[in-house]
Parts: sequence; C-alpha cells; structure tokens
Amino acid sequence: MRISVCFAALAALALAACAQQPQQAPAAQAVITTADPAATVVETVAEGLEFPWSLAFLPDGAMLVTEKAGRLRLIRNGQLVPEPISGVPAVFHEGQGGLLEVALHPRFAENNQIYLTYAAGTTAANRTTLARATLNGTALTNLQVLFEASPAKEGGAHFGGRLQFLPDDTLLLTLGDGFAYRERAQDLSADLGKIVRLTLDGAVPPDNPFVNRPGARGEIYSYGHRNVQGIARDPVSGRIYAHEHGPRGGDEVNLLQAGHNYGWPVITYGVDYSGAQISPFTAREGMDQPLVYWVPSIAPAGMIFYTGDLFPAWKGDLLVSALVGQQVRRVDLDANGALQGQEILLSDRETRFRDIRQGPDGAIYLLEDAPDAHVLRLRPPA
Repeated sequence: MRISVCFAALAALALAACAQQPQQAPAAQAVITTADPAATVVETVAEGLEFPWSLAFLPDGAMLVTEKAGRLRLIRNGQLVPEPISGVPAVFHEGQGGLLEVALHPRFAENNQIYLTYAAGTTAANRTTLARATLNGTALTNLQVLFEASPAKEGGAHFGGRLQFLPDDTLLLTLGDGFAYRERAQDLSADLGKIVRLTLDGAVPPDNPFVNRPGARGEIYSYGHRNVQGIARDPVSGRIYAHEHGPRGGDEVNLLQAGHNYGWPVITYGVDYSGAQISPFTAREGMDQPLVYWVPSIAPAGMIFYTGDLFPAWKGDLLVSALVGQQVRRVDLDANGALQGQEILLSDRETRFRDIRQGPDGAIYLLEDAPDAHVLRLRPPA
C-alpha cells in the first residue's frame, strides 16, 4: 500500500502549534457509569444477517438492511426475506469497504427513492460513492450515481459512509481519510478526511463554506476528520454531531459546524497502532476540540440523537453503538448541548454493535457486527 506522509508539512504544523495557546480539553471525560442490565429488555427482531452495516425503516413497518458484502435485505414481520433486493450496484468489498448506508429520501412516501453509500472500484483505486434509486417492491430501478469522493485511494480502509439529511433539502455525507492518506484530511483539494454537503441530486450547494476558495473542493463542509461513521442532528436546536474512529485511542464526538477544522492528524488524543506518536499535540488554535473523546478506543460505529418517549431519561442524548467497546454508550447532554456524563449500556452481552436506530415506536434498534448477526430491539421493562 502506498504511504504518503508529508513529514515536512506536519512538522511545520507541529512547530506552529508550540507557539499557540492550547484550547481547553473536553470536560467530564471521567463521569462514566454502567447501566443496570435489568433496566432494559433486549429482544431479537430478526436473525441470519451477514455483517450488516445500516438499517432503515419503511413506512409499512418493514426494514431495509445493508450487508457489507453488497446485499440489500428486506425484513418483514420479523422475518428476513430469503432473496436480497435486486439492482444493487457492484461494490468494492475488502476490509472496511462494501455496501454501507441505506437511507430513505425525505419524501420517500411520494417518490419511493432510497440512497445508498458504498465503496466502489478496486484495491488499487477505490472511493466512497453515493447513489440514489427507486425501490419497487424487491428491486431497485433508475439507479443514479450522485457523488464519488475524489481522489481515488488505495486499500480497503476508512470510507466513512453515513448520511444525514438536513431541512433545507441538502444532505451530509461522512468520509474517511483513506488510512494511509491521513495528511490529506487537512488538504481542501481532496475529499479524504472530510464531511461533504450536497443537494439531494448530488450537486454542490452554493452556500457551502469553501465554494469560492481557489483550489478547494466546493462540496466540503468540514475537514480534519479521520473516519466518520456516525452523524446525528438535534431536530430542535439544529445542532449536528459527528463521531469518528481514532487510531489507538482518541475516538471523538464533535459538534459539527460549517467550515471548521477538527484537527486530524495535527492534533489527536490517540497514538498509532504501533504505539508510535502521531502528534505531540492535543490542541491547536483554529482546530476544534471534541465534545467527547475516548481513550482507550471504543470504536464508535453508529449514532442517534434520541427524541422518543419510551426512554424519557435519554431524551436529548446521543446513543453510540460501539464495535471494540462491545457496548452502547449514552452521551448525556443538557438542553444547551453541554456534556453531563456518560453511561455504558449492554456491555454484559459482549457483542460488537454496528448500527443503532430509533424506531417509529421509540424503541432502540441495533445491528450486531457478526457473520450470523441479529437485529435487536431495546425497550424498557414492561
């Protein structure tokens, strides 16, 4: 795999950081409790999935689930329909690559359109791709590729792939830094290590923060990210939260703002997988501090902003599904979005949790990350 690290550029940024006054580190990192397992009931909704990645609820009560190998599955009345939905585009299935997000168009009831994100290409040249198609029963038709991240990268790591629709008929697509290309997270001429904002047709909105900057890609909304696999919006305040995988330690939840730089790899709370130092700095002027960071890593994989009534104590909080941490982490926020503490849920199950969703009933739905995975429903005791 090609490794292209701009040591001189990073060294210059590090020297500049020495002269800057560090921002205050996130508060309340240590206020963590573990939930009583008896406080929730976990039910199996469906089974037989192979490494599922994303879940979406259809208006008729059925569910769409992506499997990373490239299959879109339908769950109806608690049963996994044996045949996958046809018409799914070919995906690059290697490492973390494959079929990723499935999401309904905001006006799905009118047009039956869905959005898919996936890795496309080859080992030598691949990219995160966004497509839209019409769901006709058990088939996809009228597939259109709306966006392809640029440039293509090598290897099977760090694709991002989550979607968040916004009230102004735009969407946010999270991307990864490509692992071996981490310095490009600071490069506005590349989509690697960015979150991009697009219209529902895949065009660049004219009010994006870098539209008029020479040499910058107009789709970029925020930058300095590593591998963003969770994004959620508070529908009342409009605050947008995104989380990203750190290296060895240093997973982050960030309050997302247009045009902001979240620092990777110039600042980080983690170290390389070998234990080597990535950067000596955790803060630098002009780079945002995370709302929460996790050392050691929990490997956050999905995230929702809970708005239901079934768990009233969780209303207005973030719920994060974790892979390595084998848990759901509740990030307790006050009405102003300030961090109050954290709670560990479901760690007794020793399960890798890939996706997390709020169902129409207010219950929490989870996808296991396993070769024979279940869809789980989390509800209060009767």
